[in-house]
Amino acid sequence: MQKTGFTTTVPVEVILAAGRTPLDLNNAFITSADPSGMVDRAEAEGLPRTTCGWIKGLYLAAREAGLSEVVAVTQGDCSNTHALMELWQTEGVLTVPFAYPYDRDADLLRLQIRKLMDALGTTEEATDNALQRLKPIRDGLRRLDELTWREGKVSGGENHLWLVSSSDFNGDPDRFETELGGFITEAERREPNGDADTVRLGFIGVPPIFGDLYETLESAGASVVFNETQRQFSMPYDTADIYGQYARYTYPYDVFGRIADIKEQAALRRLDGIIHYCQSFCFRAIEDLIIRRAVGLPILTLEGDRPGPVDARSRIRLEGFVEMLKGRK
Repeated sequence: MQKTGFTTTVPVEVILAAGRTPLDLNNAFITSADPSGMVDRAEAEGLPRTTCGWIKGLYLAAREAGLSEVVAVTQGDCSNTHALMELWQTEGVLTVPFAYPYDRDADLLRLQIRKLMDALGTTEEATDNALQRLKPIRDGLRRLDELTWREGKVSGGENHLWLVSSSDFNGDPDRFETELGGFITEAERREPNGDADTVRLGFIGVPPIFGDLYETLESAGASVVFNETQRQFSMPYDTADIYGQYARYTYPYDVFGRIADIKEQAALRRLDGIIHYCQSFCFRAIEDLIIRRAVGLPILTLEGDRPGPVDARSRIRLEGFVEMLKGRK
């Protein structure tokens, strides 16, 4: 089947209903054999050094996947996507725009989803069938998340990998469902990890560009029991239709919906503190000010630029933050 790439989470049900294979370019970039090298090559081709590393990675990931079609989110994510679309167009890639309305306007969101259906040549009925097909998988992801924060049998890193992969189900929902079921069965047999002294952390913001962040935190005596944006990718709410599902998805709208979700989950999961990850050169770093004023928990803001391991300075800051939280417990 034809692959359809996308720049951030979009209604994947529409892509599947159109008989295409979905490909989240973020996942393709960060799981490639040499993501740092991809950033270097993008800069060598002329992309500015001060452009977000993810944008550079998306550009090369689309080329390496041989894509002829990309759904690009023009509102609700990164404004650099606009120029990235134009760059792809000069290279013969068809770009299909998709916009999340800033104010969650139900009519505008419905219009955008229907326009996406038309652009990809599918119908509302086929899209609803895809929605129903994915429900058991999304239910399984909720169970996996519960095994993380309630039962302590799934690590924060494992939680991250499964939830972040739910943006495109690794291109094959059937295989994803089988592998997820097997993982949950195995995880349920585990003994709970951690103890009463383990620091319970939330991770908020875009998924990290660092490859070993979760291992770094675990080695310091902390466990990530809440991955904010990754959980949102899994569509954790029961909704009647696709329009309601993507209206409740918090990431592309204003920060206040995210804050409400963070505060609710922080209380439910008994968080001791929060890591707020901000990508270098990203506008979302400004939202850190608002989040700090509203959430009411200790927050460490962590900035990353290029793919690779956690740098020495960041490691020291993370270890110091965990030690501070241990002293408060």
